[in-house]
Amino acid sequence: MIRVEHLTKYYGDVMALNDLSFEIDEGHVYGFLGANGAGKSTTMNIMTGCLSVTDGKVSIDGYDIFEKPEKAKKLMGYLPELPPLYMNETPAEYLRFVGEAKGLKGAELKRQVEEVMEQTNIGGIKNRLISALSKGYRQRVGIAQALLGNPKVIILDEPTVGLDPIQIIEIRDLIGQLGENHTVILSSHILSEVQAICEKVLIIAQGKLVAFDTPRNLEKLMLSSNQVSFTAEASVDEASEIMERMEFAEEYQVEKREDDAVNIFVKTDSANVRDICRQIFFAFADQGNAIIEMEAKKANLEDVFIELTEGSGVEE
Repeated sequence: MIRVEHLTKYYGDVMALNDLSFEIDEGHVYGFLGANGAGKSTTMNIMTGCLSVTDGKVSIDGYDIFEKPEKAKKLMGYLPELPPLYMNETPAEYLRFVGEAKGLKGAELKRQVEEVMEQTNIGGIKNRLISALSKGYRQRVGIAQALLGNPKVIILDEPTVGLDPIQIIEIRDLIGQLGENHTVILSSHILSEVQAICEKVLIIAQGKLVAFDTPRNLEKLMLSSNQVSFTAEASVDEASEIMERMEFAEEYQVEKREDDAVNIFVKTDSANVRDICRQIFFAFADQGNAIIEMEAKKANLEDVFIELTEGSGVEE
C-alpha cells in the first residue's frame, strides 16, 4: 500500500533522514514513534507530499507522491499536529469547504460531511464558530476533515492531543474502527496509546528505522529488560554464590547495605518473570537466607522505546 524507499533529507548540512525504507500494508493501524528531532515529523510530511526530499521516493498504492501527486494525495487524509482550521467558520462550513476542495459535490458532499461529523461526535457544535471551540473539539474537526473523501490512507499526527480522558477513549475507539477499512498511521508520544491501538509499530531514531514489528514482538526482542530486584538477608559473597547458580540470570548486581543485607538487581532473558521470582525465593530460602522484599518488572513498549532511542533526540 505504502512504500518508502531510501529516503534521505537534509536541512542545510543537517541530515534529518538517513536512507529510510519501509513498507506498510493495507488495512492496519500503525504507530509511528520517535524522539523529538529523530525525523518522525519529517517522514510524515514527506509521505503526504508536504515536504520535498533530498533523495528517495514514496509511493501510495503505486502512485509516486512527487511524480503523480494528485492521484497519490486523493488516497490520503491527513491531520497535522496543528489542525489547519479556519477560525471564522463553523465546523459544518469548514467541512463543506474541505469536501469541495477534495472534489465532493451535491448529495455526496452533504452525506460525507454528516457522516464524518457523526463519526467524530461534533454534530452538537457544528454551527458554532471554530474559534469558540475547545482544543479538544478543534482536534475532532481536524480528524473529521481528514476522513472526507473516504481515503484509503489516514495519517494522524498526535490525534489525541488536547482531548479529555473520555474524548481520548472515543477517538481511540474511532481509530480502531477506521483501521478495519483504512490504513491508519498515527504518531503519538503516549506509548500506552500506541500499544492499545496499533497493530504494528515503527520506531525511528536519528533518521533511521530501528524497529518495525508488533508491540508484542518488540517486547519479546527486549526481554533483557525484564528485571527482578530484591533485598535478601545475606552477605555479598553468599548472594553472589547463589546467583551464580541461577541459569536464568543474564546479568545481576549485588549491593551491600548497612543492615547486614544486600540489594540484588537481576536482568533475565526469560519471559516468565513470576517463575524467576519463585526460583530466587526458594534458592535463598534453601540456604537459610530470607528474602525481605522483591519486585518484578516486565518489559513493555516504553522500555523498548527508551532502549532503542536513548540519546537519539535533539531539540527541535
